[in-house]
Amino acid sequence: MATKWNLDPTHSEITFKVKHMMISNIKGNFRTFTAEIESEDDTFSNAKTTATIQTDSVFTNNTDRDNHLKSAEFFNTEEHPSITFESQALNNKVTGNLTVNGITKPITLDVDFGGINVDPWGNTKAGFSFEGKINRKDFGLNWNAALEAGGVMVSEEVKIAGELQFVKQA
Repeated sequence: MATKWNLDPTHSEITFKVKHMMISNIKGNFRTFTAEIESEDDTFSNAKTTATIQTDSVFTNNTDRDNHLKSAEFFNTEEHPSITFESQALNNKVTGNLTVNGITKPITLDVDFGGINVDPWGNTKAGFSFEGKINRKDFGLNWNAALEAGGVMVSEEVKIAGELQFVKQA
């Protein structure tokens, strides 16, 4: 019988980083997301994972940039209010289907299982870290601007990472 694990959002984060003007990285995160794992055992080797990120929760600490990311030139939050990820196995790597802007592609992320522990209130928790990269153009995030000195405003490669904590359900 599968055990369900729900995301503990107060102890979790999903971040991204993208090269800006070819000289530095801009970081951001998504403030609203959910995830769950269904697993046959505590090794999570055959776990089913699902996650949903609300695109209008994107935050880069710059209102103008956030509004641009929410626009039709990037996430188009009105037509595509969420990003989803689904996988069927969870090991040192997880391969699953990522859907952004209505476009679904397989991606592989490196995963570090931090272990299982019980908090002071008796909740059993499991922790995971993940990281990987995607090409934003694979998901229709095509906006860019050429720079006078050469290169582009925003790189195609986006690094994604997360720290996720899950609570075992009774």
